[in-house]
Amino acid sequence: MNKLEQLKKRSQVVADTGDIEAIRRYRPHDATTNPSLLYKAAQLPQYKGLIGESLDWVQRHQGYKNPAETARLAAIKLAVDIGAEILQLVPGVVSTEVDARLSFDSRATIDYARHLVALYERVGVPRERVLIKVAATWEGITAAEILEREDIRCNLTLLFSLCQAIACAEADISLISPFVGRILDWHLANGEPKAYCGEEDPGVVSVRNIYHYYKSRDYDTIVMGASFRNSGEIEALAGCDRLTISPQLLQALEENTEKLESGLPTNIKPQSRPARRLSEAEFRYQLNSDAMATEKLAEGIRNFAKDQQRLEMLLQSQVIGHQKTDAATNP
Repeated sequence: MNKLEQLKKRSQVVADTGDIEAIRRYRPHDATTNPSLLYKAAQLPQYKGLIGESLDWVQRHQGYKNPAETARLAAIKLAVDIGAEILQLVPGVVSTEVDARLSFDSRATIDYARHLVALYERVGVPRERVLIKVAATWEGITAAEILEREDIRCNLTLLFSLCQAIACAEADISLISPFVGRILDWHLANGEPKAYCGEEDPGVVSVRNIYHYYKSRDYDTIVMGASFRNSGEIEALAGCDRLTISPQLLQALEENTEKLESGLPTNIKPQSRPARRLSEAEFRYQLNSDAMATEKLAEGIRNFAKDQQRLEMLLQSQVIGHQKTDAATNP
């Protein structure tokens, strides 16, 4: 077996892409999307039809009166339509992200998530096959706890620290996505050694610690390692509940026929859970005390928000084009 096949025997493999062709090729169990991946996907020729359908859907419901609002609504519908297409190819679930600009607004996050789920259900996708991605801020975790009680399962993303992971587990969140590569990026940018073997990689160490904390205390929250920079990081985390991997690294694993040697330990000594939940003040202080986690969380929110705006601008340009065509046809 190649390393991808070996990995699938130890972890659920998730495709970190919105590219339907890549998903069809690598046959992952689940798939994840985010605004950056959707923005890239929207520029591919094969998505032209879905973009047109999302704009037509908005037009039927409100018309093209306000190009910016039309583009915002079309971006939401496009994310759902791409997710529904992906679900025809994977047996599991797809993750669809809440607008990162709402990362510090619990109520708006809840409303957005409910809207996403309603759109999925309208096209015949049950909520059990969708994970709503929410940034792991205190407000995001608070919103996700409420959504979980409504059987809206959540994937807490942009997670870089143990305190974020603890708060998610204590809120009974379905799944977390601790980032690996972005942690490595921060350490390299701040003068640390330029070479790490897989198990010494600071991103790998972070996920191993989170995984150990969860399994030793018997939390149900799924750990899905994310944001990999090289296949060595992935191999070091073999055995993690799930691993979401880009098409480029899926290809590298598929082309490697060596034995997959490393991975997470299987024998973990049980430990007691904390006597009380992490408070908001404790969460904020611990997160603030971790420069890497604080900076990468803020950077991740900014970048996802930027790509959400780029996607909306792309759609808005098409709305304006439609308006000009309609005006010329019906002077």
